[in-house]
Amino acid sequence: FNIFMCVFFITLAFAFADPYFFIGYLVSIAIFGLYQAIFMANAGGAWDNAKKIVEVDMHEKGTELHAATVVGDTVGDPFKDTSSVALNPVIKFTTLFGLLAVELAVSISKEQTALDFHTSTGISLNLVIALVLFLIASFFVHRSFYGMRIGEKA
Repeated sequence: FNIFMCVFFITLAFAFADPYFFIGYLVSIAIFGLYQAIFMANAGGAWDNAKKIVEVDMHEKGTELHAATVVGDTVGDPFKDTSSVALNPVIKFTTLFGLLAVELAVSISKEQTALDFHTSTGISLNLVIALVLFLIASFFVHRSFYGMRIGEKA
């Protein structure tokens, strides 16, 4: 839940910061997400198949090599079955909500220009919204990575 909220609020913050910046963010999410998914699927398949080769083709079940491939299989199965596949909805989700937020940010910017808000206050409403959204995302990052630490016993 924390990671989902973090991605959600960071996407919205980038959308409100600058539309052109957000376009770069979307392109990078699409490209790096695609290559990360391909890498995870291929690496997971390789680790999964390594155990099968050691067991079936090499007939070395019960050896240290087999123990190492069992560890690789343990990591490889989630890579190919869940992690790589889960990146597709993240990319789609980021694109959908980000494009909706950019449309809202552009319309706020146009209204702000029409009302002369920016020149009277010296700040942009979009940047204030982006900062608030980024702070909310930072809260969820903190909650996710630092809030779940295992405490040390004295």
